[in-house]
Amino acid sequence: MEQLLKKYFGFEEFRPMQLEIIKNVLQKKDSLVLMPTGGGKSLCYQIPALKFEGLTIVISPLISLMKDQVDNLKANGINAEYINSTLSFGEIENIKKRIQEKEVKILYIAPERFALEEFKIFLTTLQISLIAIDEAHCISEWGHDFRKDYRNLKFLKILFPNVPIIALTATATLKVRKDILKQLSLINPQIFISSFNRENLKLIVMRKKNTFNKILSLVKKHKNESAIIYCFSRKDTEKIAQRLKKNGFEALPYHAGLSNNIRKQNQELFTKDKVNIIVATIAFGMGIDKPDVRLIIHHTFSKSIEGYYQEIGRAGRDGISSDCVLFYSKGDKRKHEFFLDQIQEDIIRSSALDKLNKMMIYCENTSCRRKDILGYFGESFLENNCNGCDICLNLPEIKGDVEDKSLIYEEVKENINYDSILFEKLRTLRKQIADERNFPPFIIFGDVSLREMSLYFPKNRDEFLRINGVGQQKLNDFGESFLKVINDYVRENNIVLEKILGRSQKKRARHLSRNYQKTKEMILKKLSIEEIAKFQELKERRIIYHIEKLIEGGETIDINYLIPSKEKFDIIKSAFEKIGVERLAPIYNYFDEKYSYEEIRLVRMIMMSKKDAIKNNMKTNYHERLEQIKEKYSNAYEPWEEDEDNKLKSLYLENISIDEIAQILKRQPSAIRSRLRKQELN
Repeated sequence: MEQLLKKYFGFEEFRPMQLEIIKNVLQKKDSLVLMPTGGGKSLCYQIPALKFEGLTIVISPLISLMKDQVDNLKANGINAEYINSTLSFGEIENIKKRIQEKEVKILYIAPERFALEEFKIFLTTLQISLIAIDEAHCISEWGHDFRKDYRNLKFLKILFPNVPIIALTATATLKVRKDILKQLSLINPQIFISSFNRENLKLIVMRKKNTFNKILSLVKKHKNESAIIYCFSRKDTEKIAQRLKKNGFEALPYHAGLSNNIRKQNQELFTKDKVNIIVATIAFGMGIDKPDVRLIIHHTFSKSIEGYYQEIGRAGRDGISSDCVLFYSKGDKRKHEFFLDQIQEDIIRSSALDKLNKMMIYCENTSCRRKDILGYFGESFLENNCNGCDICLNLPEIKGDVEDKSLIYEEVKENINYDSILFEKLRTLRKQIADERNFPPFIIFGDVSLREMSLYFPKNRDEFLRINGVGQQKLNDFGESFLKVINDYVRENNIVLEKILGRSQKKRARHLSRNYQKTKEMILKKLSIEEIAKFQELKERRIIYHIEKLIEGGETIDINYLIPSKEKFDIIKSAFEKIGVERLAPIYNYFDEKYSYEEIRLVRMIMMSKKDAIKNNMKTNYHERLEQIKEKYSNAYEPWEEDEDNKLKSLYLENISIDEIAQILKRQPSAIRSRLRKQELN
């Protein structure tokens, strides 16, 4: 399975729960999968599709998304197609012919197709191995996004009684889960519930006041990165998009009042990185598969926590840190109530208003945002501080322009020591190739892959294949072009590359750019930070950042000589021990700006380096102890085999002593006693 994963998708290992789900599907059992956006739901049916002999059908409401999904699979070397209302009759007939000739492994279709009797008859003539239902919550009236077309899927188990069904969703309360199982008539389904916690998302909630200036500052912070701004009305989308344009940003509106052609064009410009900001009514968020959206702004808050969670799910799908900022007001709540009051059915109207009230409570709460959202979906969050919401980070209300918050955001932003100049060069190459093929750039490679290339500097095909997201097809199609840019950059900038390790050790491989290498050499010579900064013509804080990254990267350097003074070190260290080492701003404020950020950061580095030294020492001692045990008992800590259990039982019943059994089975006496207790023999 891992070979398929690497060959077609470029990943070394599965994410949590994926393999378990895939094995259940391959046993031809029904499954209900709850997994957050970006958690890897699609692989749970795409890998089985490659293993099964017949066709896998994927049902999805996201018509605007299907082409990108199919293009992505084709770029990975997988034969996939889609059928929906955007295709002509001739195009559909051609695809059907290819399916009958078994040239297609995965077929994406919209749920409304199942209202056509002719299409259902066509499906019964095929060898269908698996049916995947994406966005399965759409089948439930109790969900936040009920779609009548999904009720057409109730007959699937009648038409295809022996075909396993996998239903997938990112958001479903317990009530919705039960309704999905009932509506689809799943047979003894295995239910898989992954954590709903998206750790890479920063959850920020603010009162709706002077919002445009705040929006302006947020998009400045995320300049040249993809952002979605959700609005309540068409008028709002047009107004905000226009004001952003006047301020020099490429922004486009997206709402139902635009013609189909303009909507399609605006969405394509966004997915292809030709426009960075889309200002849209809520419906837009469901129709994109862009993994590198770095900012989600809710100009108006959502009608429900499920809807909100689904919408912010568009951010950071590649796992990279992203911001989700929500503005709320009592006035917007009244707008939502006006439309919800128009619902005719009492039960559904009451349920919708209850969801709205819970959303408002979430906005006004002063407890951890992450804990509140996870609790809503029935998941506990036991940490005292999530380090990723406005409450836990103790962020003040933003006033006007948020320039004064840049430091706070910088502290919580992800730090990965990749070469940003090379990253931009690779982004340019990616966009050039994508434009030539008429693909969105992320289909070529995602940002995670480009960051790894800019961190590990692969110099040949073998090393390039070790990068996450590089499979065999993409190596063949794009490897030469990307390797040329990387190798040219390394040569032109005299970058010193350390030994690239084996596949299993890839994450430990690293590179040192000229500045980092020079900083390391000077630290080893015990030069002061001031001297290093002067020599390299850099600011002192940049040198401290170099040192921090060198330590995080595993470099062995002694920085104890940099301690400003024992008294100062002990005072700052004491504050870190009281407040915590996660952020610098609270320490800076604690001392009323008495100590500089550079001094505070330096003390934290020395504290962390000492902790790492202790940890490494403990690790070394542990491995030494393990080797000593293995010398005496070679089977220690190995899994027990069935024949071993039988032998253990036989020896024990022959009254052989524990120590003798340990020698025979080459396991520790304590392990023998534990195993006997498990077998209820001792």
